[in-house]
Amino acid sequence: MTRETLAPYGSWKSPITSDEIVQGSLALMEHVVDGEDVYLLEGRPQEGGRGVVVRIDADGQKTDVTPGGFNVRTRVHEYGGGAFTVYRGEVYFSNFNDHQVYKQKVGQAPEVLTRDEGMRYADFLMDDRYDRLICVRESHEGAGEAVNELVSINIKTGMVSVLATGADFYASPCLNAEKTKLAWMSWNHPLMPWDGSELWLADLDENGQLVQSKKVSGSQDESIFQPSFSPDGMLYFVTDKTNWWNLFRYTGERVEPVFMRSAEMGVPQWVFGLSTYGFLSAKDILVTYEEKGHWKLAKVDASTRKWTSIPAPYTYFSDVRVGTGRVFMMAASPTEPLVLVAADFALEHFTELENSVSRVMDPGYMPIPEVVEFPSEDGMKAHGIFYSPKNQDYDGLPDELPPLIVMSHGGPTSETHAVYNLKIAYWTSRGFAVLDVNYGGSTGYGRVYRERLKGNWGVVDVEDCVSGAKYLVERGDVDEKRLAIRGGSAGGYTTLCALAFSDVFKAGASYYGVSDAETLATDTHKFESRYTFGLIGPYPEMKELYHERSAIYHVDRLNCPVIFFQGLDDKIVLPDQSEKMYEALKAKGIPTSYVTFAGEGHGFRSAAAIKQTLENELYFYAQVFDFSLADAVAEVEIDNWSNGNAKA
Repeated sequence: MTRETLAPYGSWKSPITSDEIVQGSLALMEHVVDGEDVYLLEGRPQEGGRGVVVRIDADGQKTDVTPGGFNVRTRVHEYGGGAFTVYRGEVYFSNFNDHQVYKQKVGQAPEVLTRDEGMRYADFLMDDRYDRLICVRESHEGAGEAVNELVSINIKTGMVSVLATGADFYASPCLNAEKTKLAWMSWNHPLMPWDGSELWLADLDENGQLVQSKKVSGSQDESIFQPSFSPDGMLYFVTDKTNWWNLFRYTGERVEPVFMRSAEMGVPQWVFGLSTYGFLSAKDILVTYEEKGHWKLAKVDASTRKWTSIPAPYTYFSDVRVGTGRVFMMAASPTEPLVLVAADFALEHFTELENSVSRVMDPGYMPIPEVVEFPSEDGMKAHGIFYSPKNQDYDGLPDELPPLIVMSHGGPTSETHAVYNLKIAYWTSRGFAVLDVNYGGSTGYGRVYRERLKGNWGVVDVEDCVSGAKYLVERGDVDEKRLAIRGGSAGGYTTLCALAFSDVFKAGASYYGVSDAETLATDTHKFESRYTFGLIGPYPEMKELYHERSAIYHVDRLNCPVIFFQGLDDKIVLPDQSEKMYEALKAKGIPTSYVTFAGEGHGFRSAAAIKQTLENELYFYAQVFDFSLADAVAEVEIDNWSNGNAKA
């Protein structure tokens, strides 16, 4: 198609509307295999983000399992994951509305299994030898910090018994085929699971209790990921003891490597139930791994430890699950949205079972990701993904460069991927350039890169975002006078610090962002309650450093417009983090907006909230950077703004 017209960047008309994003999208959250069937948990924005289990049988037929009134989701660690499992056609799940565990046969009404107020459950594992579920329980009974334990739930009576206690956190229980051995992970404050964790192994006695427990691997400086028993009873797991998360196994006498590469087979365990490998047989292991920003497939021979690369039409994989004759996983690529795929054991044929979008956009409107590496302030290289403006109907004006939005991901121990993303295309198809930064501390580049952020949160991440923007300015890709930065949660913290401690950016958008690191250290949930100790330093001993690294104490240095978005039910970053920052900027006379959503927590799930935030943010940039919009969007009131100008 020939281009229709030349038009200012930001003003292009795009078919990628907020309605397109929310009406045709699903959150593909996790899946469980039961024989030839796979059960997928979908998050549905049109139903307020409700989690619905869907059964997909061997013929590809889909059936909603979860009836109205139930929401499959857990709040263990607040972030959840591992919200359900399936055994012989019966679903066991955590219901978000009351935090109880239910069991349900497909086509029948759910039956409550537990009746414990103040308890939350996650990471379910069926142990049919003893007619029980093994899972993680988080108790919020009484005052003080929540208590996490490894427990069992009798599937007939609902009786709960404690299996392991004493550690601050538990995860990833797994059984051998004979149900005579149980392995699990644990870790303690102030560590996060990607900092240091331990792998434990125990025998099960005739009553199903743990005996002869012993630590297999792990330490304060070694992170364990996904313990799993092979069909022949060997305990495998991923560890970063060599800098990279690689696959190892425990023979009963020693720990030995199985698959070694300068690549990542692990991911940060913000949620339960993550998986990057699976056993096709006692001999063959399917592994997924990330290398230089792209995920790949390989098959490993367990006996020889030789591996074979497997070609695939995707560049991202997650959540590997092996069923009867097929393997299931999430997959995506720059041209393919996130999908649930099935493959035969030969990995020659991939069948897409469910797509996260109802309509794949014309590639003429989708940006092509460029993986970039650029120098940062500390002499190291930082990483990111750059997206140029892309709209087959428009070109920018010949004497104009596009505005840039720098995106800082959450976590901060997380990462962004070079895959099909409508929320990025929303901006690029209107004439914005986007840099999605994998700043120091991000996953995907080894433990040493992750630990660049150790003690340096609010410094290294900010320097990398600033350096990325400057790099693109120097390349001649973007307009240095129209640089914006946005981020959510920890990415919101980086955003606010970048606005306060540098003068590079001219506008910002904070989604439930941290403005006061001290508050995060003193008033947040258990899972992250010591997280800042590693990111900044011990509290209260280093209270002054917390203030030094927090934008709320340096409003005098922040001089550009900022818009804030906040869920009023957020238990991770409390609403006053955004409110105080907004009020301070408003009092100073800085153009600012504050948009709140009742019923939304940490991360927006409803279609209404997702739609409004996209449109409000676009409107905000249009005012700040002075361009017209092609379509009407939801406007937002901007304080200290009059007749298109900031108030004096």
